[in-house]
Amino acid sequence: MTAHSFSDNALRDFLTNGYTLIGSDQTPEFHQDMCGRLDHVIEREGNPGNNVLPRVPQIQQVFDAPKVNAALTRILGPGYVMHPHRHCHHRPPGAKPQGWHKDDYVYDQNVRHHRGRWVMAFYYPQAVAADMGPTSIVPRQQHHDTTAGLEADPGLEMAITGTAGTVAIVNFDIWHRACANVSPHNRTMLKFQFLRMDEPDQSSTRADPQNATEGTHVDGPARHQWNWLVGNSDGPGPHDTHDSSRADDDVAGAIATLRSDSEPDRLQATYALAEMGARVVPALVDALRDEAEKHAEAKIAKCPANPAGGNPADLATAHALAAIGPPAIDALVDLTSDDSWAVRATAVDVLGTIGRPAKVAAPAIRRGLQDENLWVRRNAAEALGTLNDASSVDDVSKALADQDWRVRLNAAGSLARLGTAAAPCISAVRPLLQDENRYVQANALQALRRFATPEATDALMRHLMSARWCPLTSKDSTF
Repeated sequence: MTAHSFSDNALRDFLTNGYTLIGSDQTPEFHQDMCGRLDHVIEREGNPGNNVLPRVPQIQQVFDAPKVNAALTRILGPGYVMHPHRHCHHRPPGAKPQGWHKDDYVYDQNVRHHRGRWVMAFYYPQAVAADMGPTSIVPRQQHHDTTAGLEADPGLEMAITGTAGTVAIVNFDIWHRACANVSPHNRTMLKFQFLRMDEPDQSSTRADPQNATEGTHVDGPARHQWNWLVGNSDGPGPHDTHDSSRADDDVAGAIATLRSDSEPDRLQATYALAEMGARVVPALVDALRDEAEKHAEAKIAKCPANPAGGNPADLATAHALAAIGPPAIDALVDLTSDDSWAVRATAVDVLGTIGRPAKVAAPAIRRGLQDENLWVRRNAAEALGTLNDASSVDDVSKALADQDWRVRLNAAGSLARLGTAAAPCISAVRPLLQDENRYVQANALQALRRFATPEATDALMRHLMSARWCPLTSKDSTF
């Protein structure tokens, strides 16, 4: 194990608790310089928003630091990328506390999958004490849709404090807020987002053979994520000691619990059903139809857990079928032709969550790209990227012209994930460099980068040279 590796124990703790704290490798003088540069920009130009990195490009060194990179690589895989959305959270003395919330996926309404393909990183360029308005999180509650657990036990709240250079890598779906700054000091935190581009590969993510059972004893979503990340099966791994003949092996009872008002009970039931395997798929399919019909519209609505609105496929039954994995594929393919748009949207999303084992379902998902319903098209466009199905390139390329930006966004993102196999789509991707949505543009750039052909690189460089940001230019120094 190298000095900068992210251990099995660290990965297990991240999956369970929803966060990890890392000290970056720079000197105190580096972070002090970052504070000075950021203060200068904010005082003279205001909050730079997404342009904080091109305005202060030295920040990139924090995320290139070996310890930070090792953690991101272990969590997201070696091909992870930085998302173009980033923000400077500047909290002056007297700043009031925020309300509890989850971040949205920059206005795209993703399902909050239990397989974490996104994370956030909070960088503190200065030491932060409890009175300076630190960011607070709620560990172990990242898969909860409400803050009911925190309301019952306020002690669950944890303020992220630490020395200059502290980087908190957190589950994208973690509940968080900024606390009140009652100190006489400014508090600055830079929020960045990172996402997985390639599905887990055993050669790069498997656990240390000397520690093969480490992490498998954790329950629910964390255990499911562990098996997915380290290359075990979608179900219990070969070294798993978990008793699959659990006392509550009652399908009807477990499915009824999915409708419970108790989020811990729902999560427990989700993974109890996943342990039961193929035999519960028919009952779960019936339950999914019912849940989708009753709750899909409500799932789209805005709320603290989904500030920009959620996805109709974010259903308890969907999470259970995704955790079951390959044994559910045939039934899910049948659901892609269901009369209900909400059921179709959920089916294609779950197949995408299952990932590469669901490649056989690619033709059914491709049909979803032509669906009259936005949510079916949007979820199908995303799913085909995680399947990594090269035969879908032409169909995904046509979706780049969809009238809804969410479909274009996810289609471009899927072509980026497909990489060199999608290189023939350069001419279809190039117009998106001028798309009205900044994140569609960004996914088009990422696609060209990952196509990795001379023609794609030339198109990428031509665009970047004309759109280049000069970090030395400001209103005080225009040339």
